[in-house]
Amino acid sequence: MWLIFAFISAALLGCYDSFKKEALAGNAVIPVLFLNTVFCSLIFLPFIILSSTTTLLDTSQFHVPEAGWEAHKFILLKSVIVLLSWLFGYFGMKHLPLTIVGPINATRPVMVLCGALLVFGEKLNGWQWLGVALSIVSFYMLSRSGRKEGIDFKHDKWIYFIVLAALLGAVSGLYDKYLMAPPENGGVGLDRMLVQSWYNIYQAAMMLAVLMLAWWPQRKHTTPMHWHWSIICVSIFLSAADFIYFYALSLPGAMISIVSMVRRGSVVVSFLFGALFFHEKNLKSKVIDLILVLLGMLCLYIGS
Repeated sequence: MWLIFAFISAALLGCYDSFKKEALAGNAVIPVLFLNTVFCSLIFLPFIILSSTTTLLDTSQFHVPEAGWEAHKFILLKSVIVLLSWLFGYFGMKHLPLTIVGPINATRPVMVLCGALLVFGEKLNGWQWLGVALSIVSFYMLSRSGRKEGIDFKHDKWIYFIVLAALLGAVSGLYDKYLMAPPENGGVGLDRMLVQSWYNIYQAAMMLAVLMLAWWPQRKHTTPMHWHWSIICVSIFLSAADFIYFYALSLPGAMISIVSMVRRGSVVVSFLFGALFFHEKNLKSKVIDLILVLLGMLCLYIGS
C-alpha cells in the first residue's frame, strides 16, 4: 500500500513542479516563495489548532500531537534545509527549461543512496551501482542537450543552483528517515503530521524575514511581483504530495530509498508539462536523457 501512495505523491509532485514554473515566469522569486510557504502554513494551521483545542482529530490521520523544544529543534533544522533547497530550486527553475530541471532533480535518489553510503554505512550492490552509473551518463547527456539551448553546465550558475537544490533535497530525504525512524532503530520517532505542519510554519516565518531584508528594500529596482493563480496551486499540490509522502513513510515496511525513487518519477509529469504547455525545445534528445534517468531509477529499484 505504501508503494501506491508513493506513486500518487510522485504525480502530485510533478504537477507542483509544473505550476511552480508557471508561477515564476517573469515573477519575483522571493515573494512567490514567501506566499507559497504562507499558503502551505494556512493549510495545516487548522489541524494544529483543532488538535490542541478539541478532540475532533484525535483518531484521524490529521491529528497534530503537541511537543516540546526537544522535538521542535529537529523540525526547525528540517525547515532550514528544505527552505535552502527551495530557494536554490526556485531561482534555478525560473531561469531554466522544465525539461532540464526535471531530469536533474530526478537524480536525487542517487544522492540519497550515496548519502546513505557515507552517513549510514550502507553498501551498494551491482544493480545500485549500475543505477548510479546511468544517472551520471544521463547528466552528461543532459548537458549536451542543454548546450543546444545555450546552457553551459560548467559555467551556468542556474545549473549549480538546481544541483545544490537537489543535494539539499537529498539531505532532507535522509533527515526524514532519521526523524521518522523509531528510537529503537536509531531515529527520533517524530509524528509525521507534527513534522509537516510545523516545518511549514517555521518556513513561513523565515521567508518573511528574507522578504523584508532581501527583497522589499530593493523591490523597485528588481523583478516586480505580480499575482498569478498558479501560486495557490503550487501550495496545494506540494502540501498534498508531502502529506501522502509522509503517510507512506509511516506505514509498516515502507522504505525511504524506494519511496524517494518513486517520488522522482514526478519527472515524467513535469516533462510532459514542459513539452505540451511550455513548448520547450530539443525534446527528442531530452527524451533519451529522461529514459536514461528512468532506467537508472529502475536499476536502483531492483537493487533495493
